[in-house]
Amino acid sequence: MQASIQKTIDFVQKTLANAEAGHDWFHIERVFKTAQTINQQENGNELVVAFAALLHDIADPKFNNGDEELGPNMAASFLASIAVNPEVIAHVKLIIQNMSFKNSFDGAGFTSKEMQIVQDADRLDAIGAIGIARAFTYGGFKNRVLYDPAILPDEHLTKESYKNTTAPTINHFYEKLLLLKDLMNTDAGKAIATERHNFMLLYLEHFYKEWDGK
Repeated sequence: MQASIQKTIDFVQKTLANAEAGHDWFHIERVFKTAQTINQQENGNELVVAFAALLHDIADPKFNNGDEELGPNMAASFLASIAVNPEVIAHVKLIIQNMSFKNSFDGAGFTSKEMQIVQDADRLDAIGAIGIARAFTYGGFKNRVLYDPAILPDEHLTKESYKNTTAPTINHFYEKLLLLKDLMNTDAGKAIATERHNFMLLYLEHFYKEWDGK
């Protein structure tokens, strides 16, 4: 087990060596560690949780022309190359195909205890102090303005409008980040999310005060 996980870590580090800072190896490492922490309470399949956490962003569609099958297929091909059990590979592939926030717009699809664990870990990395840093990092990567009071958040996004938005980064808090607390699956995820959610609310309070010169 440990040998196959180390091979996966090496593969992910090499593949994401030049990735955007919010979706790089360090993001993967944080999700991997958080998923392990959650799994201590949830008792999911350790190998499925580990592989899915490590490979969930191996080819993020945002950076691959919107291709939503490239990542799951890359993950499956790699796991097959290191002789992972086909049932584990199939489970990991389904998790990667279904766990992203944008896919939640399509309604409930595949789910499993392991997917819920990895999904919570990934969503936790999108909120709190690091989530704020990642949001502005990606906004800078896309050359988006920080905030424009004239552009209101879209509270009724569809999958396509979410994928294609060019809105200011602050809008992303209302269109995704502040929604994640109530979308957590596990008790451990919910507990961590509450603290991080409250930190984001405090951050926004300070942001608007500073914006207004107070």
